Order: sequence, then C-alpha cells, then structure tokens
Amino acid sequence: MSKRKSSSGRWLQRQRRDPFVKQAQQSGWRSRAVFKLEQIDQRDQLIKPGQYIADLGCAPGGWSQYALKKLRGQGRVIGLDLLPVADIAGLHYRQGDFLAEESIDWIASLCADNQGLDLVLSDMAPNLSGNRLLDQARSLELLDAAAAFCRRWLKPGGAFLAKAFQGEDLPEYAAGLKADYATVAWRKPAASRDESREVFLLARGRRIADNP
Repeated sequence: MSKRKSSSGRWLQRQRRDPFVKQAQQSGWRSRAVFKLEQIDQRDQLIKPGQYIADLGCAPGGWSQYALKKLRGQGRVIGLDLLPVADIAGLHYRQGDFLAEESIDWIASLCADNQGLDLVLSDMAPNLSGNRLLDQARSLELLDAAAAFCRRWLKPGGAFLAKAFQGEDLPEYAAGLKADYATVAWRKPAASRDESREVFLLARGRRIADNP
C-alpha cells in the first residue's frame, strides 16, 4: 500500500471516530471547525448581536454559520475565500482574494454604515507539505495578509482571531501584534486535535495610531 493511501485511510478512520465530526453532521454545521470557534467564543465572548464581522478563508462556511447564529439577525457577516462556498442564508460572500482591489470596493460598500468591522476571523491554513519550517512560513504569510486586512478594516477596539501553527517564529510574531492591540492571547480549544500544531491568536482592543 502506498504512503498516500495509508495516510488517507488513517484520516478516514479518524474522521469516523471523531465526536466533533458526528456532532457537526447531526447539527447541520458545515465542518467540525465550528466547535473551535464556539469554544473560544464561550470563553471570550467575542461575538455579539450588532457586530460587523469578516470571515477570511470562510470555506466551507462553518464559522460564518456560527457567527450568523450568534448575531441573531443584528449585524452582518462578510465571507471571503478563493474557494466556492455553497449559499448560506444571511452571509455576504465573495469568491476571491480578500486583499484584491475589487474585494476592497465590495467590502467598503458593505461596511459603510458601520464605519468598518468589529471582528475579523481567520481559520485559514496553507496546504500542508509535511515540512514544518515551510508550513509555518506559509502560515505566517497568511497571518500577515489577515493582519494587513485588519489594519485597513478593523475599528478601534475591535478584535482579531486567527489560526496559526506552533513554531519558533510564532512567539515573536504574536509579540509584534501587541503594537496594534491592547491584548494578545493564545487559545487551544478542546475541539483542536491534540496532535495538531494549530493554535489560535486572539488580539483584542485594536489600537489606531495617532497621525504624526
């Protein structure tokens, strides 16, 4: 048996045994990842009715589903991804690069009445190669892109929650976020598999630099 087939078989077995996979299927969530956001939100009370929220790399849509449920019809969820996402009632979705000019114009039209976003979510991850150094470098590139998005759209006092992968460069990256946010914390929700190197950076209290 090839290594690829063996790896796929292990993944399928793990999926069948995973209680969060079963719970997501039974509850109508798009993916088990929704429980990671739910557990962080239960601890940190991130999502509140009336907020304007961006979900970067939103496919297949579980985080957007959860955010919409918590907003209870008050506020807005904006989803962006390079991949297609099947329709979700209430979600403002665009397929494309969230830093592209056409996306910027679209986001501006959706955020005009709120003067920006209250919360930015990012569950983005690179296609993993198995090379830890390369995978972490790619993960940090995605973090940089999401942080740049926040600098443009996140309102003063807003929050940023993003997936990251543990590695020697991540603590320095997290420390650098403190220039833009009042607090930066690490989260490892129970729904994140023990063997996974993923963690979530939670930055709160967006600071806006004074004009020189």
